[in-house]
Amino acid sequence: QVQLVESGGGLVQPGGSLKLSCAVSGSIFSIYTVAWYRQPPGKERELVARITSGDIITYADSVKGRFTISRDNAEKTVSLQMNALKPEDTAVYYCWLQNNRWGQGTQVTVSS
Repeated sequence: QVQLVESGGGLVQPGGSLKLSCAVSGSIFSIYTVAWYRQPPGKERELVARITSGDIITYADSVKGRFTISRDNAEKTVSLQMNALKPEDTAVYYCWLQNNRWGQGTQVTVSS
């Protein structure tokens, strides 16, 4: 059974940092693109960052220069380092695997 389990969410003040991690089990990992999406309150789910099997990376314009995605194929994990967080980054963050699997989501709240 394929499972994606996110961790690392929480409450942080504006300007702070958080690191999200997603552990994948039950699936091949290294050949797939993996990504982080987020869904702000009352809005559609949107792509945050994506990394291919060849380490080609794409970021949403809103997070460029602040967020960094990385993957560890040996550990089957994908991480999202988030710096200089803003209140508009508040959302549920989801991990996604190219074989159309999703994690359960982790809440990130940026507030003073």
